[in-house]
Amino acid sequence: MKLPWLEPGDPFPPASQAWDESEPAPGLLAAGGSLDVQTLHCAYSSGIFPWFSEGQPILWWSTHPRMVLYARELKLHRSLRKTIARFASEPRCEIRFDASFSKVIRACSASPRTGQSGTWIVPQMVRAYEAFHRAGFAHSVETWIDGELAGGLYCIVIGRAVFGESMFMRVPDASKIALAALCAWCRHHNIDFIDCQQNTRHLASLGGREIGREHFVAQVAQNAVLTAPAFEFLPVYWDELLPRKPTA
Repeated sequence: MKLPWLEPGDPFPPASQAWDESEPAPGLLAAGGSLDVQTLHCAYSSGIFPWFSEGQPILWWSTHPRMVLYARELKLHRSLRKTIARFASEPRCEIRFDASFSKVIRACSASPRTGQSGTWIVPQMVRAYEAFHRAGFAHSVETWIDGELAGGLYCIVIGRAVFGESMFMRVPDASKIALAALCAWCRHHNIDFIDCQQNTRHLASLGGREIGREHFVAQVAQNAVLTAPAFEFLPVYWDELLPRKPTA
């Protein structure tokens, strides 16, 4: 099947037209176009995301099945739960939202995914998502310890649809703590799931699972038009994940 080529401003083909398993790159939908704020907003609202490497044109994807993490299905293994509980109780430890977006996306760019020698977060992507952040749609979840950025992730929030992008850590479990904080925020605001795009063993171990693209796209369309909650983290949100301590 011939891959559609987009000029800047062209509409996306329906996500259902993405290449299937019989094609060389299942999930690939189109190439070209641009990474401006309006195009990115349209893409994510339609269940589409950009993913390409240095030297390639912009490539647009809508994978099937789609990996998602339902916020209330997050698996906190015993050791990780203890780590989060210690983190939440330490004054020197803090979750910050959107304090250092550029530092987070650049740290993610410098941390290739397991099994990959390079990064898909090329400079063109960094600039595009920094503009998307300034427009209010791209956000960072940051794990801070002793005033230092220890790890984090960046994500997209359109209405009540949340799309996870990439994580990094400089301290063990710092990225998992950030993901747990994002799940706690989602639970507090009754947001169902976080898009994870593709299946990985790491995400599966945390409770991620696959759903059909048609169902995913329908859920995104339904949630993207709703009003987005304030993107801020309050310590009380940890109560969504951790057992409450008995009061005297």
